[in-house]
Amino acid sequence: MALALHVRRLLGDAPVAVDAYDGSHADPLDGPARATAIVRRPEAVRRVLARPGELGIARAFVAGDLEVEGDLFTVLDVGFRRGVRIDARSVVALAREVGTDGLRPIPPPPEEARLRGVLHSRTRDADAISHHYDVSNEFYRLVLGPSMTYSCAVFADDATTLERAQAAKHELVCRKLALHPDMRLLDVGCGWGSMLIHAAREHGVTGVGITISRRQAELAAKRVADAGLADRVEIRLQDYRDVPDQPFDAISSIGMFEHVGRRQLETYVRTLFGLLRPGGRLLNHAIGRPGYPQPATPAGRLRALNRRVATAVGASWPSRIDSALMDRYVFPDGELHEVGTVVSMLQEAGFEVRHLESLREHYALTLRAWVANLEQAWDEAVREVGEGRARVWRLYMAACALGFEHGSTQVHQVLAVAPDDGRSGMPLRPCF
Repeated sequence: MALALHVRRLLGDAPVAVDAYDGSHADPLDGPARATAIVRRPEAVRRVLARPGELGIARAFVAGDLEVEGDLFTVLDVGFRRGVRIDARSVVALAREVGTDGLRPIPPPPEEARLRGVLHSRTRDADAISHHYDVSNEFYRLVLGPSMTYSCAVFADDATTLERAQAAKHELVCRKLALHPDMRLLDVGCGWGSMLIHAAREHGVTGVGITISRRQAELAAKRVADAGLADRVEIRLQDYRDVPDQPFDAISSIGMFEHVGRRQLETYVRTLFGLLRPGGRLLNHAIGRPGYPQPATPAGRLRALNRRVATAVGASWPSRIDSALMDRYVFPDGELHEVGTVVSMLQEAGFEVRHLESLREHYALTLRAWVANLEQAWDEAVREVGEGRARVWRLYMAACALGFEHGSTQVHQVLAVAPDDGRSGMPLRPCF
């Protein structure tokens, strides 16, 4: 059987055609193709045979051995509906196509992360952040747009532009924190400074932004100065565990929590609690995973118990979209947590959780906008960071968008207060 037909069988009823390096072609089972999967070289099959699942496919895509023309989302949706494991029958069939040479492993693409040191130590965390964020500020501008905001936007409707949606997200955070002049704001994981610039310009606060990405810190400081806010906003290259100058009136943490790790969650929440004045508010905006339904069978309940035990001692149980792709190429050492765990740990640290909001559908829209930006500026992006790195970002952002759409990944804003002798300072019916 021709190689294209083997690959076509793995795609099921998806409207995807297949072209292969052996000259074979296979059309969708029914209707026109919305995308074409192209197996460019035998190395694509070899990578999949070495790791027959998400990692093998990701390596083939990043290396350029496997290409997708047309709607990438259509191809990736197969993984969410059918899974990405390749069965034994398909492995045997693919092995026959490439012969015995196909069983020899190939080194992974150079874009794959290889971190050393103690998990979530300061040094290793800095290396993990550098792998993701110190790619190129110009590359991020191409993807994120002028706002340079790398987190979920808030859309009024499908017609809202990305820039307006990001400004709406910043304003939502400011309202939840009840920011006003003379308040002092700490932005943990400040990125390129967008949240602080908005808070200082629109609400009159003074602020401190911290990041452990050197390139982020450099550009954030420049953007603050260009906005005429250098006298009110300070950007630091600093770990959240090393902030010495509390108290702050409010803390925002937007898209940073995913890097903390289960083993450091208690340190994170207790550190932020200690940085707030009594009555101060924390807004924690983070991607998370769903909870685990109670299985019906005894064996399933035992597996679920083992999973909860593993999570409790610090293992990461990622949602479906990250696993190999995210850990190896995008967010090494990143971990997603169920929002109930986050709420419980905040309250155990002394916070009172007052409001929780899911923005899942908004992140899907945000990611689709980023993918569109990248595809539109593809040649410039490749010149900036190389084709392999650009491929990583195209694949991961498209997969993440589908994860939010399918509900296998979530994002929540949790608003918490450090009570002042029992007083929260919250209005009786807050309206954000």
